[in-house]
Amino acid sequence: MNAASTSSKADAPSQPAASAPDRGEVMNGAEILVACLEREGVDAIFAYPGGASMPIHQALTRSKKIRTVLPRHEQGGVFAAEGYARSTGRAGVCMATSGPGATNLVSGIADAYMDSIPLVAITGQVPQEMIGKGAFQETDVFGMTLPVVKHSYLVWDINDIPRIVKEAFHVAQSGRPGPVLIDLPKNIQNQKTQPIFPARANLRGYDLPQGVDELALNELIGLIGNAKKPMIYCGGGVISAGASVELRELVERTGIPVATTLMGIGNFPESHPLSLKWLGMHGTVYANNAVNESDLLLAIGVRFDDRVTGKVEKFAEHGTIVHIDIDASEINKNKVVRLPIIADVKVALARLNALLAKAGWERNPNAGGAQGRFAAWDQQIVEWKTANPLKFKETADETIQPQHAIRLLWELTRGEAIITTGVGQHQMWAGQFYDFLHPRSFITSAGLGAMGFGYPAALGAKVAHPEREVIDIDGDGSFLMNVQELACAKVEHIAAKAIILNNQHLGMVVQWEDRFYGSNRGHTYLGDPRQPGAIYPDYVKICEGFGVKCERVSKKSELRAALERMLAAQEPYVLDVMVPYTEHVLPMIPAGMTYKDIIKE
Repeated sequence: MNAASTSSKADAPSQPAASAPDRGEVMNGAEILVACLEREGVDAIFAYPGGASMPIHQALTRSKKIRTVLPRHEQGGVFAAEGYARSTGRAGVCMATSGPGATNLVSGIADAYMDSIPLVAITGQVPQEMIGKGAFQETDVFGMTLPVVKHSYLVWDINDIPRIVKEAFHVAQSGRPGPVLIDLPKNIQNQKTQPIFPARANLRGYDLPQGVDELALNELIGLIGNAKKPMIYCGGGVISAGASVELRELVERTGIPVATTLMGIGNFPESHPLSLKWLGMHGTVYANNAVNESDLLLAIGVRFDDRVTGKVEKFAEHGTIVHIDIDASEINKNKVVRLPIIADVKVALARLNALLAKAGWERNPNAGGAQGRFAAWDQQIVEWKTANPLKFKETADETIQPQHAIRLLWELTRGEAIITTGVGQHQMWAGQFYDFLHPRSFITSAGLGAMGFGYPAALGAKVAHPEREVIDIDGDGSFLMNVQELACAKVEHIAAKAIILNNQHLGMVVQWEDRFYGSNRGHTYLGDPRQPGAIYPDYVKICEGFGVKCERVSKKSELRAALERMLAAQEPYVLDVMVPYTEHVLPMIPAGMTYKDIIKE
């Protein structure tokens, strides 16, 4: 995905048929922008006002279609917009003023870029005549974000606003999704004109893959037919394409087992016997074994990230690799493959399934097992699963193990909640011990690994899905980074919940200290060393100040009832669960190593 180019998207709304442009009434630039957002179907914007964006906020107060959610920090706003986008597939929209407001969006824009999330970020800018002169609250956010956007615009003519907004949403949501920035000077917001709204975007040079190479698909069918140990390794590209249904059909026609990436969790129901959950640094032993020992690897909507491959030249070194992806720049970027197929994943899988059906590969909902096409391979995987299940040591006392808390939450929600996370040990445990059944139900900062992501993302997901249970599984360090969004949840009546797995440490860094630095603590204790044993900060008191209900649990026997109270609440709710800092996320493949170097205990 190139910062100066405009890439791609499959969940995106289809473009309307070509028709005459629509001429509106005379409006100022801010009103034109809001009218354009309404035309794109935007129903929520996460926006923090300031001097350079005030006219837009004034126009938003008059909109009857767009809900303006006021975050308490711009970073909270952009993460909330991501939560909205990740849970819906539609572009999330956020807005900030110029200078520090705009720079506070950068982490979230980079996060969306790394994980290919559709996002439209709007920033107010100082008046045109002041640009480049070091004006108050001026930053070159256009230039600053170039490496981490799919495309960006600095509006220089009020009459360009309708075209730019139309293009921005098209680029953000089509092909491989990503963030788009619109920087709008204040004087243009106040100018007036009679806008012309285009019926569709028309971008020269922005050519999305059309169809799929049928010769390549037929070659792939031949490879599947000759394989003895095939595996599917699929990622966020399947979710972005809205192709989870097609993926399941492929599995049921072929009987090929499935391992996902962290971003791909939910692609394939983890309750299915052919699911190996996810692979990589903290993925399952059996997923790592199967992918690396396969003789045919179907890599679908993935980018061969280092947290998946480990030592990349040793990753799946004995297997034939087929890579299906919409973004040609990902082909052979990290791993050279035998058969590249550049196409929209949904289109490619749908056509592959049709060709399989034509060739007599019947669909079997109970694919796999002793009677399956790859029975010996299935048996080997069962043996790996039996020998190396995801596990943790339950204690005989009242200590709450973090994995136990997540597993109990899964039991109580029956796997139907939308789960967001911060970044750290809790993130990995959430992926391991909560079994996901649906796409867009696990929302996490994967590529960038941005702490503070979890609770704002939960707010955005809850705004998009008020009827669903949305729960942030977080760590005490990560939750604190955007704790101010409790005020947003309270005032905006957004009933997102949070479970803090509180170990008073930066748990993942502590784990690396224990494993590789002789347990020497390099500023990873978050408590107060002058008050050993005291819980600091006190989240119960913090939540009380925000008017949000919170309770602390430190005994295993009290956890189930506390979780039930949290789930029954119809308002924001925080459950502070005290857990030991000595617990490690296992299994673990050390950075730069191979699956054979995996640490199991």
